[in-house]
Amino acid sequence: MQEKSTVARPYARAAFEQAHATGALGPWSDMLGFLAAVVSDALMRKLITHPKMDPARLSKLVVEICGAHMAQGGENFIRLLADAGRLAVAPQIHEMFERRRTQAEGTSEVEIVSAFELDEGQRTRLGDLMAKRLKRRVRVSTRVDDAIIGGVIIRSGDSVIDASLRGRLRQLYNEFAN
Repeated sequence: MQEKSTVARPYARAAFEQAHATGALGPWSDMLGFLAAVVSDALMRKLITHPKMDPARLSKLVVEICGAHMAQGGENFIRLLADAGRLAVAPQIHEMFERRRTQAEGTSEVEIVSAFELDEGQRTRLGDLMAKRLKRRVRVSTRVDDAIIGGVIIRSGDSVIDASLRGRLRQLYNEFAN
């Protein structure tokens, strides 16, 4: 079986080109994100993979579920995915779409993982530092993970800055273990 990202790539490109041409990157992003969440549901995965499920019925159901999240042209896109048996790769399509979108908009997605909830000032300062480092605008999302003990982990694309206490302890352990 083909790698999911290989299967998703042409669909992500087509979705991006459609959204970009119509000036609807935001609505398409919303729709693809919602679609990714819908097809990730356990019951929906069973329906998608059921051998007797009619693609037309499946696409109609998914369109109804997406409802207000539908972008112009989105219904045809979902029908195309269902007919091709590709609805299951919607999360990968969304991920690839978002990469193209941020590149086109000249922004970068930055995820900050911290042991405790960051206040607005901390988020702003970290976002400003990352914008200066990346030399572009950034969209910051935060997540709390108490397993990192303290500090932060900052991710942007393939770059990771691990300034967490857990990371430092791991580094010390590796130095002493060798």
